[in-house]
Amino acid sequence: MWESLIIQPFTNVLLLIYKYLGQNFGIAIILFTILIRVITYPLTAKQITSSRAMQEMNNDPEWKKTQEKFKDDREKLAQEQMKYYKEKGVSPFASCLPTLIQFPLILGLYQSVIRAMAQTPMQMFDLTNLTYKGSFWFNPELLPLNSNFLWMNLGQPDQIVVSWLPFAIPIMAIIVAVTTYIQSKLITPPSADPTDQSAQMSKMMSLYMPLFMGYLAYTLASGLSLYFVVSNLVGILQYAIMGNVHWENLLPKKKTQPYSKKA
Repeated sequence: MWESLIIQPFTNVLLLIYKYLGQNFGIAIILFTILIRVITYPLTAKQITSSRAMQEMNNDPEWKKTQEKFKDDREKLAQEQMKYYKEKGVSPFASCLPTLIQFPLILGLYQSVIRAMAQTPMQMFDLTNLTYKGSFWFNPELLPLNSNFLWMNLGQPDQIVVSWLPFAIPIMAIIVAVTTYIQSKLITPPSADPTDQSAQMSKMMSLYMPLFMGYLAYTLASGLSLYFVVSNLVGILQYAIMGNVHWENLLPKKKTQPYSKKA
């Protein structure tokens, strides 16, 4: 079921884009990524709406009074919080939904990229069987696909070897980690209360997620790294279009000096 619902459609779309738009697999991955972001845009919009509602909740004087009233009763506070969500029509899980959906997409794309990068006769035979029967966008003459894009072989992890360095430089892994961090900072609304649990969770995610994505980019095919980078950039653009990018999060915050009364 996984192969028929995810891998086969992904592979065929990649081959369709590859054949008619340049016959470069890097271009195919970029356009495929944009297509995925467009399709999942309603989820992104819902995430933005939910984030705004959560921010308004944290700044709501009535909610702050509720927090103060039940600060010593976590169970009652949780009940009041769910009641508030219901009254405002807010889903606390909506902000996590696009992120959760990304993981099966990432896995499916990785497997599709590896299948499409067929080199051996057996791999090419498997790829031929994976395409839809009678599809007009595939013929064996396309194989092997052109997997070179910029400095990368998209079927292999990206590691640039420099003669005077004792280790390879994972350029794409670094770019993935940086763009993931920037995106997470830009889409996270600032919280007036640094002790707020949602703010603390967002801060942790903005640190751990870039490291995790960078690790994936370091160990897996660079075609997937290209997907990560393009997805991050398009995601920032989508948030900017909806007016929900917080550029101030990238600026260093000035530390306020405690006031001391002069004698």
